[in-house]
Amino acid sequence: MSYLKINNVSKSYESKNVLNNISLEVKEGEFLCLLGPSGCGKTTLLRIIAGLEEVNQGAIYLQDKDITNLEPSKRGFGIVFQSYALFPNMTAYNNIAFPLKEKKLPKNDIDKKVNEVLEIVGLKDQSHKYPKELSGGQQQRIAIARAIALEPKFLLLDEPMSALDAKVRNKLRADIKKLQKELNITTIMVTHDQEEAITMADKIAILNGGDIMQFGTPQEIYQNPKNLFTANFIGDTNSFDCEDHILTVRPEYVNIKNINSSESNAIVENIEFRGSSIRVELKEMKSENKVMSDVSIKDWIDLSLNEGDLVHMNINEKYYLKYPKVKGA
Repeated sequence: MSYLKINNVSKSYESKNVLNNISLEVKEGEFLCLLGPSGCGKTTLLRIIAGLEEVNQGAIYLQDKDITNLEPSKRGFGIVFQSYALFPNMTAYNNIAFPLKEKKLPKNDIDKKVNEVLEIVGLKDQSHKYPKELSGGQQQRIAIARAIALEPKFLLLDEPMSALDAKVRNKLRADIKKLQKELNITTIMVTHDQEEAITMADKIAILNGGDIMQFGTPQEIYQNPKNLFTANFIGDTNSFDCEDHILTVRPEYVNIKNINSSESNAIVENIEFRGSSIRVELKEMKSENKVMSDVSIKDWIDLSLNEGDLVHMNINEKYYLKYPKVKGA
């Protein structure tokens, strides 16, 4: 049963269509990522769910109640923006307490709730500090603490980690995911970062040009993309142009062996260390197709390739995915 339902929602500005008949269902406690390139409509959809944008057609339901025309303050959500939106003249404690004071809750209840959420986000010892005295990751956690202090029915996250460096971002996304599961709070996050979506989401909705290209679990979308856009957008893929279709295969399914032998069919053009794997860029001898292969560190020890080496490249046919050519592409 759906907790939050988006039913045939469309949105346009003058003559430009931004969303085209979008339908999604989110279960209670589920983490949904709206993923796609800039201008695909994901932020507009988030703002419509929040009531910050009106729909041209369609409806939004929360627990089977139509909230399409309900004002934002009555929808019962918490929201965290990319910019954190913390009050610079207030301490972390007072930033969290502010919406509780606006609700005119008793002082003792406010103090209890603020300390509770500070404990949840692991920043109880930073409550006296002002935003400028906190790191970017700490500021974001305070923003999240403020959003959950009112015990919202659902949580909206608008690219909450895009302003942070990679190390802080990796730590924070793990913290957010853990927190979301512990609180069992239904969460919708907008991101253009595919790694963020794959590692955090229970479900992903990939948008492009105002349409949902695919909706499913991260594993479903990565292993079985329904169209060429999704195959190219999620993860890296090799594409081969055939007569009336396109074949794709992930780099991890491209095998390399038999260095500088009579069976060689490709030449190594570039080698890139990626931590747990090595990305090898190849050029096929006959077709001159460019092919990416990801080799595990374990296998790399045996290969030990150099640029210019000749190799035998092999792809198991069962890993190929086939898509029709798109007219004009």
